[in-house]
Amino acid sequence: MAQTRRRFLQSAALAIGAAGSPLVAGQQAPSRGPQRPPASGSPPADSRAQAAQPSAPLVPASSLQVPKVGFGPAEISRLIVGCNPFYGFAHFNDILSRVMLEYYTAERVCDVLHQCARFGINAYNYVELGRAPQDLDRFEAEGGRMHLIVQGIGDPAPLHAARKPLAMYHHGGRTDRAYQEGRIADVRDWCKRVRDLGCMVGVGTHKPEVIALAEEQGWDVDFYAGCVYNVTRTPDELRKALNGELPELPGEVYLQSDPPRMYAVLRKTPKPCFAYKIMAAGRIGDRGADEAFKTAFASLKPTDCVFVGMFPRVKDEVRENAERVCRILGQS
Repeated sequence: MAQTRRRFLQSAALAIGAAGSPLVAGQQAPSRGPQRPPASGSPPADSRAQAAQPSAPLVPASSLQVPKVGFGPAEISRLIVGCNPFYGFAHFNDILSRVMLEYYTAERVCDVLHQCARFGINAYNYVELGRAPQDLDRFEAEGGRMHLIVQGIGDPAPLHAARKPLAMYHHGGRTDRAYQEGRIADVRDWCKRVRDLGCMVGVGTHKPEVIALAEEQGWDVDFYAGCVYNVTRTPDELRKALNGELPELPGEVYLQSDPPRMYAVLRKTPKPCFAYKIMAAGRIGDRGADEAFKTAFASLKPTDCVFVGMFPRVKDEVRENAERVCRILGQS
């Protein structure tokens, strides 16, 4: 069994071929102001926040639409809006998490979702935590609609009954913990419960070997969601990878050698896949952004998509990412 998994990973590594060299993570540089003026209850305005309008008019939705791909019964955009910035999951440090939480009022969450829709981004990597249900209710009450691809946590039945999502997948961090603790069968059982609900089902993970295992064992799943950086290494695994060193913030280590391994496995499986953290949770700055997106789409299958969180506090990231994806995929 281990040999089969090793062959899967090795052949996947060969398949990635010339997908490109690892990216150098850079710092995010401030740019243009956000798209909308600060909402009431937002953080105190500074010189950047006061520059509320983008430097050029928004491209009308009719002339700039992110390309779509078939996924089950739906057509979804290959760029899918992530939820992490909305709710302070910065994956950087507590200060940035707090800044995100202060910026993202319910109004701003809905504004970003509406702007995504204008650019043809019609799918949302949703998680049912904290204020997220109320924000989604508000967005829908305002006429907004998104295909929900849900990060599943706990019993999937109540969320499925309430939201009728397009798809649900087992949360990546929880999948990895189960794998490390020898409880991966629990993840497979959860997937069976989602299948019984009549919903498309998948597995999320930060570890290529988890996808290889699911493929080897023939799990009844429709898709995979793979983080391109393995940020769930144990301390022992980190020491092995870093010549005995253990860094500060060991839960947020982004190695440049990780993405080729995950991209290879996502490309190898015939199932549709979603890649996430392609920007290393913001560690890749403006100068590396185009290359990060190009690497992702060159490394993935034509049926695959990316989850990307948006944080337009200092520039219009929704428009910028939509334009970038259209340019890379040859559609403008």
